[in-house]
Amino acid sequence: MYAYDGLDETLVRERATQFRGQVARRISGELSEEEFKPLRLRNGLYLQLHAYMLRVAIPYGLLSSDQMRA
Repeated sequence: MYAYDGLDETLVRERATQFRGQVARRISGELSEEEFKPLRLRNGLYLQLHAYMLRVAIPYGLLSSDQMRA
């Protein structure tokens, strides 16, 4: 099973924080759908009719119980 090290965890947290800010800007109207589209697609967020679907990538398709709880 792939084990994240400290650098991986830091990068994931920073990227999640950055995307959270981008989503907030979209919700507040600072970003149009056209501006937000490449950002959301890069992060696995797809628009399906009138709702979003988040595609989650899991390294090797395996998660530990601790990772599921996090």
